[in-house]
Amino acid sequence: MFSTSSQRKFWTFSDENELACHREKHNLEFISRHGQNLDEQQRYNYFLSPEEERLLLKQYELHLKEFCKRFQPPMPKGVIGTAFHYFKRFYLYNSSMDYHPKEILATCVYLACKVEEFNVSIGQFVANIKGDREKASDIILNNELLLMQQLNYHLTVHNPFRPVEGFLIDIKTRCSLANPERLCSGIDEFLEKVFLTDACLLYAPSQIALAAVLHAASKEQENLDSYVTDMLFRDAGPDKLAILIEAVRKIRSMVKMVESPARERVRAIEKKLDRCRNQENNPDSEIYKQRIREALDEDDVQYTGTSRMSLDTSGVTQVLSPSAS
Repeated sequence: MFSTSSQRKFWTFSDENELACHREKHNLEFISRHGQNLDEQQRYNYFLSPEEERLLLKQYELHLKEFCKRFQPPMPKGVIGTAFHYFKRFYLYNSSMDYHPKEILATCVYLACKVEEFNVSIGQFVANIKGDREKASDIILNNELLLMQQLNYHLTVHNPFRPVEGFLIDIKTRCSLANPERLCSGIDEFLEKVFLTDACLLYAPSQIALAAVLHAASKEQENLDSYVTDMLFRDAGPDKLAILIEAVRKIRSMVKMVESPARERVRAIEKKLDRCRNQENNPDSEIYKQRIREALDEDDVQYTGTSRMSLDTSGVTQVLSPSAS
């Protein structure tokens, strides 16, 4: 149940200001660690600001949506929702300058496939990625444990899809609305957009689901207000009903405000990121390749005792980041 879940306890926040504070904190911590020899103006010009990080991550959320939409075999909605949760949670406590979103994105989707029991092998998964698939496979598998650690192993996600099904069944049973199935396209459209907002970090899945149903009903020129007040929450009391109505209003407002970042702005931010990202976590950097070689050498010592195996590590050290586009 959501009410007793880790999602409710650890990953549902009070408001958007709290989310902004978390993101700004980790942005400033990264800059403090890596910009010790720069003055304030140099830091501003060299590193990403919190606003630039948000714009960049909004663009990669669009990439995530498109990647999942094109995925073969077709990906269930629950996998997509869970991948979005993982991606958003990860970047609440990490900077995109530390871990590039194109690499974390693919890892989030792959882990979501496992958790939601959408059984695809790593080979099948990277077949959906353009570019060097061997490299993509290595990066995803290398980042999988990191991602789980950053999620505090809270991998179970409560998505709004099941509550939506419950509402539709209830509407068919207790409401006079003709042909409730016609709401489905509007609901799907709303839920696709809601994951491009922070709603899943602020509201219960049932609140998001109800907002989707009411949005779809309004698109069909139908009014379900009496269903909500007289049937669904008849015994809830005015205070609880007022809280629910305000939550639904805010969720619908967030979805209405969704827009794509300007492409030119995103390109400029990505160029800036290429310069300021943590090279220790960049699979194309020499320092990263050296770390991989050292890790492999340590494994050789562990498993061979006194003699070291001579391994060709080029397959690991030459891998490229998976493209989300």
